[in-house]
Amino acid sequence: MTSLRRAWAALPPRLKVLEPLSFSADHWSIVERLHANFNDRQAHTRLPIPIARFREAVKTEIHEHAKRFDEVKTEHIDDRWFREKFVDGPPDTMATFVRLYNEDVDEMLSVLVPAARYRKGHYAYGKFSVPEPHGLHTDHSAEDPASEGEPICIARIETLGTHYVAGDYEAHDPRTQSMLKALRYWIAVPEGEPEDIFSELLKRGTLKTIPVDRVMLMVAGNGSRNAQITQHIAARPPDGGLHSAFFQRQYRLT
Repeated sequence: MTSLRRAWAALPPRLKVLEPLSFSADHWSIVERLHANFNDRQAHTRLPIPIARFREAVKTEIHEHAKRFDEVKTEHIDDRWFREKFVDGPPDTMATFVRLYNEDVDEMLSVLVPAARYRKGHYAYGKFSVPEPHGLHTDHSAEDPASEGEPICIARIETLGTHYVAGDYEAHDPRTQSMLKALRYWIAVPEGEPEDIFSELLKRGTLKTIPVDRVMLMVAGNGSRNAQITQHIAARPPDGGLHSAFFQRQYRLT
């Protein structure tokens, strides 16, 4: 067993709300390539992959708390957030779970991508009722416009998943590229209206769905010839909305 695999196997006792997943042989090959060089573009084309799941009781408690809110509450994780939630007053329930999630994901990334250091994060919870999906997008770092590929971990609790462009998006034919443009800007293109294109690309498998209750390793950054940044789009809530929670933590490479 390699030192990386031994370190991964030793993680569970150190984690508070997450359980590391046992990787398949295929996922181990991706993880080992990213561990050696995170900006391995060929490995990027096989992301995102799940690296952990929420413990059952934790998942249930987070979802039950999210169901108490009929609007979406969004919080950005910075010094102000930490001071308000953990210094100036008693932390609220969701902030406590997010802090534990952050600590667990930091532990996992210290094994998988040792050069990763926290850059920024946010979370949202409540009743998601936006009538159309967020346009196809990538997560980037405005504070570092020259950044290449960077690790980012996202998790959606219980309901309302996220879809992503599978495989090497540069390899798609011009017609599919035009369809992806429709989703990116949510505009009509010669191939049709974005709503219809969204459904078609899901049926084709060009868009795949991230499972809920899993922590997914993806790629953020401002774009680079050496990196394939994960392109993703939020799922459509049903009529009347759906309660969920979303956690995101992005890293830079030292």
